[in-house]
Amino acid sequence: MGNISDALVHDPKGGLPRMLEIMARLRHPDTGCPWDIQQTFASIAPYTIEEAYEVADAIEREAWDELKGELGDLLFQSVFHARMAQEAGLFSFDEVADTMSDKMVARHPHVFGAESREKSAEQQTRDWETVKAAERAARGARGVLDDVATGLPALLRAVKLQKRAARVGFDWPDISQVLDKITEEAAELTEARDSLTQDEIFEEFGDLLFVIANLARHLQIDPEAALRAANGKFTRRFGAIEARLAEIGKRPEDSDLAEMDALWDAAKAREKQS
Repeated sequence: MGNISDALVHDPKGGLPRMLEIMARLRHPDTGCPWDIQQTFASIAPYTIEEAYEVADAIEREAWDELKGELGDLLFQSVFHARMAQEAGLFSFDEVADTMSDKMVARHPHVFGAESREKSAEQQTRDWETVKAAERAARGARGVLDDVATGLPALLRAVKLQKRAARVGFDWPDISQVLDKITEEAAELTEARDSLTQDEIFEEFGDLLFVIANLARHLQIDPEAALRAANGKFTRRFGAIEARLAEIGKRPEDSDLAEMDALWDAAKAREKQS
């Protein structure tokens, strides 16, 4: 048995069975890796989230040569969780795959069943939501917002909460009302600086971010992706400021806001020209 296991572990074409065997060997209580053995669902979850973002980052940068490895890292996270679940007698990796396959077949009757494919994307989206609502009811979810995961990034969860509420009619019908609400919340936050406690300012700021997420939803924009792009842009332009200052023997701390702002504008202009 050991020889068969060793052969699979070292087979460069072993595919998913090889990864599953490697995970089993890593978690073996007597001969596995001490670090892997002591991990739990909770301790691994942050790595799972991190790997998902690494995938998104590679896609955003169109780093296709990196994407294969990032997808592998993310897949390994599923394998890790499934292995721990199997050891606890909860479920196996095959059951994870079967559950997902069952779900996809059930949610696509126009592909795998008798329903016609002659529907618009909008109608298919509505049908998808109907199926998901039935699945939630079968799980015993009572409230409209009951099963929106609390562990999601806050902006993404805000959008999901708003989408779910919108399905039952709790939504502004016009984007102008969202913009008016942003103006209102921004004004309240401005006033809060002088008249409210830090806790109240914290709450007002959260309200403003929540409405900004609502605007993103109405504009059909992923706010997490938009903010990642803005972070990337800021990083590039500030890096350009540092590079220009270095050319004249200076560092940012040796400069001032006026000089760095001018260099920022120059970097912005160069980006627009390229």
